[in-house]
Amino acid sequence: MDAKRGWTDRRIEDVIGNLLRAGVMLSAAVVLCGAAVYLVRHGLSRTDYRVFRGEPSDLRSLHGIVRSAVRLHARGIIQLGLLLLIATPIARVAFAIFGFAEERDTMYVGFTIVVFAALMFSLLGTS
Repeated sequence: MDAKRGWTDRRIEDVIGNLLRAGVMLSAAVVLCGAAVYLVRHGLSRTDYRVFRGEPSDLRSLHGIVRSAVRLHARGIIQLGLLLLIATPIARVAFAIFGFAEERDTMYVGFTIVVFAALMFSLLGTS
């Protein structure tokens, strides 16, 4: 590849910046849509703050959140937007592994893999 088309530090930083921007904007749009659906359906409901009601069990798993969002349930759409927000920096770290590998910077590939593994363990390793 020539110098204009290869993976340079600047190009990798640009892609990572665009990835973060797109992830946050997509997440915000999904949460906003979910909030609009919620307000249309429940905006006039009275709220009882004396009783705490946690998230329903179907919104505590990835499968349940996606199923709820596909059915256009407001809380499922909002949860999906929050998952997208959480996925954004994880995608950034995954792309950084690719970027460092393209630059053949093995030390940073190793460090970034350790960071990625820690992120994945913190998300998936606890039940």
